Amino acid sequence: MKTIIGGTAGRLVGYWFRPSVPLLGQLPFEVVASRGQSLRGLDVVFRGVAEQSFNYIVAGVVIGCLAGFVLTRTTQTTGSN
Repeated sequence: MKTIIGGTAGRLVGYWFRPSVPLLGQLPFEVVASRGQSLRGLDVVFRGVAEQSFNYIVAGVVIGCLAGFVLTRTTQTTGSN
């Protein structure tokens, strides 16, 4: 359960700290989730930022899951004594 909570927390942190585009700010989630494939016209120049933002979210999930897993393993009690 802590692994799922860690993954969710990591996803949120990755989403909040994703890179932004100068003068526009952070890209909407729909653009980030599609890695910029939904961008058309001149907005295609933001595809690199969308891909990087997606990578931030994925990295947050992975790091959060690992942290939750480690926390689960270190706080488990053995009922053998």
